Amino acid sequence: MAMDDGDERGPQPVGPPAPDELPRLGSLREKVEYMVDKTFPGQKISGRVFAELVRDRGGSLSHSYFSNILAGKVTQPSEDILKALGLGFGVDWRFFKEESEVVDDVVAGLQFLAKRRTGEISGLAGRGLDDDGLPPELLRFALSLLEDAAREKEGPDGEGGGRDSAVHHRPAGPAA
Repeated sequence: MAMDDGDERGPQPVGPPAPDELPRLGSLREKVEYMVDKTFPGQKISGRVFAELVRDRGGSLSHSYFSNILAGKVTQPSEDILKALGLGFGVDWRFFKEESEVVDDVVAGLQFLAKRRTGEISGLAGRGLDDDGLPPELLRFALSLLEDAAREKEGPDGEGGGRDSAVHHRPAGPAA
């Protein structure tokens, strides 16, 4: 397969499809074929071009491995491969996970929220992180929890919180 278009920039990230737009995608091959069609409409993309695109975006994926995914020979890739696919297509890598794994992640998140609301969890600690640290979506979520806790502590009239407040805000805009 060769890329027909001479566009040097590569694909533009695509937003998540609406539920009624998403066909039933059960296998990794079906998901990758779907993303090839949506990300490179009307083009044929070679494994080499895609592997180079992933490399340019900071990931690693061999052209032969990508070709094996499209051929249905690879069905259980590592998380690193799924992350490389996400980089190449400009989407969240979890799109490529098996549905049961995503469900497990959602259930774990819901259990966390329930424990947070009942007070079983009152703070967050970043132990056991890899070199990349917290994923951006988890960091945003954690910060939103801290902001909620700070608002609860301040009360409805804005009093309290003081220097013990969990979140400190700086006014936006230029310094006066």
